Amino acid sequence: MLGILGKKIGMSQVFTQNGNIIPVTVVEAGPCKVVQVKTVETDGYNAAQIGFEEKPERLMIKPEKGHFEKHNTGYYRTLAELKDADQDIMVDGAEITVSKFKIGDKLKVTGTSKGKGFQGVMKRHNFSGAQTTHGQSDRRRAPGSIGASAYPSRVIKGMRMAGQTGNKRKTVSNLELVKIDEANNLLYIKGAVPGGKNGILTIRKQEK
Repeated sequence: MLGILGKKIGMSQVFTQNGNIIPVTVVEAGPCKVVQVKTVETDGYNAAQIGFEEKPERLMIKPEKGHFEKHNTGYYRTLAELKDADQDIMVDGAEITVSKFKIGDKLKVTGTSKGKGFQGVMKRHNFSGAQTTHGQSDRRRAPGSIGASAYPSRVIKGMRMAGQTGNKRKTVSNLELVKIDEANNLLYIKGAVPGGKNGILTIRKQEK
């Protein structure tokens, strides 16, 4: 498994040689440093813990500082694990850059979707709303009945109702890598990815 951490810059477009326009998400990816290597013998599974965006020592809390100093790889704002990582990065201090990817790669991108706060059923679940005939002036955006008659006499688990919308971890698969800018550590990924600008993303190369 090959992966990297990145920050969403925004959306743009790329022109192909025949003049077609491809909508892309621009991601500042890496460089990332391998902070800790986890193995079956020591941790029960194989993984590489990678860090992204250096953080000043004065902002570190003691547990974090001790972890980074133990492995002597610098201080980082964001950590993530790549399970079953490629052998060439299963080394403390190994660096992961965009140069390890190539145009045409299929990617799996994970991020936190935009939080939209508490929303009603029309916005959250695309309900059509109730009829307003016969003087029902206060039912336009209401969800309607949620009961289940005498049996089972309770609200069924998973009932679509109003509530917190967004702000959840989402993964989008089969995204194509269209362009790589090694000088500026940028990846141009076809289509949209979860989250807003400056959101942290985990980008993994999808196995065929």
